[in-house]
Amino acid sequence: MTIIIEEPMSLETKDDGEERPALVPSLFPFKPPTLYFSTANEKVELLPAEQRRLLKWKMSNVTPNVVKDTIARSHFKVTKKSHDWLGCWGHHMKSPGFKAIGEHQKLNHFPGTFQIGRKDRLWRNLSKMQVRFGKREFNFFPRTFVLPQDLKLLRKAWEDGGSRQKWIIKPPASARGIGIQVIYKWSQMPRKRPLLVQKYLHKPYLISGNKFDLRIYVYVTSYDPLRIYIFSDGLVRFASCKYSSSMKTLSNKFMHLTNYSVNKQNSEYQTNSDDKACQGHKWALKALWQYLGSQGINTSVIWEKIKDIVIKTIIASEPYVTSLLKIHVQTPYSCHELFGFDIMLDENLKPWILEVNISPSLHSNTALDVSIKGQMIRDLLNLAGFHIPQKDDVVTPCSSTSSSPTNLCGGSRERSKLDLSADEKVKRAFYLTQRYADQDVLSTVLAVLTPDDVRVLAETEDELNRRGEFERVFPSPTSSRYLRFFECQRYLNILLDQWEQKYWNNRTKGISLLRSHCQEGIHLGTNDPAHIWSKTSYMSTFEVRRQDLVSLSKSRVVVSQQHPAHDDDDDDDDDDDRSDREVSSVFSLPVSSSLGSSFTSSGCASSQPSLTQSLLPQHCASL
Repeated sequence: MTIIIEEPMSLETKDDGEERPALVPSLFPFKPPTLYFSTANEKVELLPAEQRRLLKWKMSNVTPNVVKDTIARSHFKVTKKSHDWLGCWGHHMKSPGFKAIGEHQKLNHFPGTFQIGRKDRLWRNLSKMQVRFGKREFNFFPRTFVLPQDLKLLRKAWEDGGSRQKWIIKPPASARGIGIQVIYKWSQMPRKRPLLVQKYLHKPYLISGNKFDLRIYVYVTSYDPLRIYIFSDGLVRFASCKYSSSMKTLSNKFMHLTNYSVNKQNSEYQTNSDDKACQGHKWALKALWQYLGSQGINTSVIWEKIKDIVIKTIIASEPYVTSLLKIHVQTPYSCHELFGFDIMLDENLKPWILEVNISPSLHSNTALDVSIKGQMIRDLLNLAGFHIPQKDDVVTPCSSTSSSPTNLCGGSRERSKLDLSADEKVKRAFYLTQRYADQDVLSTVLAVLTPDDVRVLAETEDELNRRGEFERVFPSPTSSRYLRFFECQRYLNILLDQWEQKYWNNRTKGISLLRSHCQEGIHLGTNDPAHIWSKTSYMSTFEVRRQDLVSLSKSRVVVSQQHPAHDDDDDDDDDDDRSDREVSSVFSLPVSSSLGSSFTSSGCASSQPSLTQSLLPQHCASL
């Protein structure tokens, strides 16, 4: 299968052997640099011997060659010890195992991501979101049943659907197409349980008569605040036999399955080593966009819909992961994760999510794989922001944390679970208890920045500056609409959302503001009255804002009383009065650590019953 498209001339030039500095400086003073990971055409300078001895990587039997090659170019050495490694690309593990990860170490997983990585959990969580927010927002996955729990519901749907419908059967925790089959008779239903049964997308978009799916690479650097990136390129995997909707063809796995591990077994499978070419049974995602564009299709619309699917799906996992992070992980620095989203386009070019892989294959069997996955891993490791640790952190097993103060922008150590000052807790509590959390109120979160606000914003700007070919899709200038999908509102998500809205088109101004704060040499956890962020100066400034905001809330209560909604209950006036008292009470609380009993260090509030009460504490909590 070959399609010829005229290629524009590339203006990119590559200098073989170019040497790059080993460290990437921060945008902000007093914040440590991060290690640089190069392309195959670059060389990385050697660090001094004392620092170079700290560059150790823990290998596992699943560490892909593309990762090994990338870290080798940055002069990492392999270690088998448990405490002296800085990075590891390995298996997912049970949540308690994350407790052993030191503050200077990074593992390529978060605890709890199996909530979208297992097919049955993915559909359960997306179905809950659909019940909660409606099909208009969550209509990007096929109707799904999990057996044996949904056997009666499936039987009814089967009988209601008639004899011409097709269903696809999947084991809930399999990979590489193992155990997947398409059926149309109840007698074909496997007896083995558990099992996932989905309506088959029987009208896919075809290219040259072949069905295909998309592998989209999604990278999450943090869950609180949530930061999601999508790589600009990916893979297009074709079935190796032309598609037919005939019932007689359903047993042909080369026609109905798009998995590479399945189709490579077909003698008619055609390889492709050119990331620019539309040929063979595997293309680059950018090649697909160019092909569709040549057919007069607006690919930007498709891409925006895919980003919408990604954001909503990651949010579906957020309450589970954030809760487990709080319990099992010492510092948010220690976790990051690459997801492989499998997306299919139907005949109307609507994207549908098929599954999410928490350990997507990074095997690179062709030049096409090397080109896409090599660049993606290099950009991912730069985004991850690996720091050279303090020598004391590495010499001894990581069972203790530093109590030494760090400066406002992070110092030489990453923040662990912060013990916020009472002042900071007051601010977080205020924004998480607003009934009328409209833009007028939320925008004031930037009026007075606390030390931890500055630290998180600086970390976020530094990270964005290292994004390479990744695009950050959350937060973004237009991502405010997604905040309502969180089971628990989190303060840091509100903070970053407002920051993006204010500075997305003038990022230089925002960075300058943060630099000025960093240059003031502010320290966390100090009661030194000489610091501008002491309790007196901070609270006197925030008190002014507090009075303005309470007045704003009161005015909204009056408006609400004068113009009630048609579907309001009779006791809405009482609710408004109570809301006003709650807002005021936030600022009448004594300035003490007791405020943290209701609002955790990250800040989280939920206005509705939890969907995950068996897993989450009564008051939603995070790091």
